[in-house]
Amino acid sequence: MAADRTRLRRDILIASTLVAAGVAIAALALHAINASSPQELAQATQPLQSSPTPEPQKTTAPAESKPGGERPTTPAPQPARPDDEAQKAGAKPVLPPAPAEKTAPPIEKK
Repeated sequence: MAADRTRLRRDILIASTLVAAGVAIAALALHAINASSPQELAQATQPLQSSPTPEPQKTTAPAESKPGGERPTTPAPQPARPDDEAQKAGAKPVLPPAPAEKTAPPIEKK
């Protein structure tokens, strides 16, 4: 019985010490917040200043597009599901067919 009381007193002493330490840390943090000078807001951009208007410069027109110009050199990606003619020729689809619950009903035409 005496051992239980000693253990209880020790646990209460540890708990009260931890609570007191937490309150002290919170008080120090609040004091540090109040003691610091108020923060100044930084301005993101410089204020607009009137400046002399520059003389209009000649603008160059964009280059004209030419038929048969340069094309990307990388080959086009292959479709995941080949069309019917390719499947008849023996091409296999890369992806398996979609499960039935993921297939939507056909869209009705108005």
